[in-house]
Amino acid sequence: MRKILFLSVLASLSLLGTLHPAQADSASSVVGEVQPLTTGEDVYRHVCQGCHMPDGKGATGAGAQFPAFAGNAKLKSSAYPVYVIMNGYGGMPWFSGMLKDDQIANVVNYIRTHFDNHYTDAITPADVAAQRPATPPQEQ
Repeated sequence: MRKILFLSVLASLSLLGTLHPAQADSASSVVGEVQPLTTGEDVYRHVCQGCHMPDGKGATGAGAQFPAFAGNAKLKSSAYPVYVIMNGYGGMPWFSGMLKDDQIANVVNYIRTHFDNHYTDAITPADVAAQRPATPPQEQ
């Protein structure tokens, strides 16, 4: 009986050795070219909507709260979302090391002109660069 159990375990382990390692959390799992995130909508869909939802209404649950963009008065000042995106806030991570100035400007302009927001004073990449921190934010 022990011999059968041992051989079964050994056979299972040999099958595991032939499988490729999981790479879902690494850049090496991407095959082919990754599309550049050039528009604000592209950045929103690939970076923001996972937490803030496709409709921009935010989400609450499992001990987390993701604020809504829809009708958010804090978006009246374009400097506020730029600061939050670059430096993080509360549970939101910072993206100053991941997103370029034009991507941040594009996504801020997208958020401020969608989801029932009508702020038309567009922010530029130069405006974003002026707010870029000299050193990246640190883990807390």
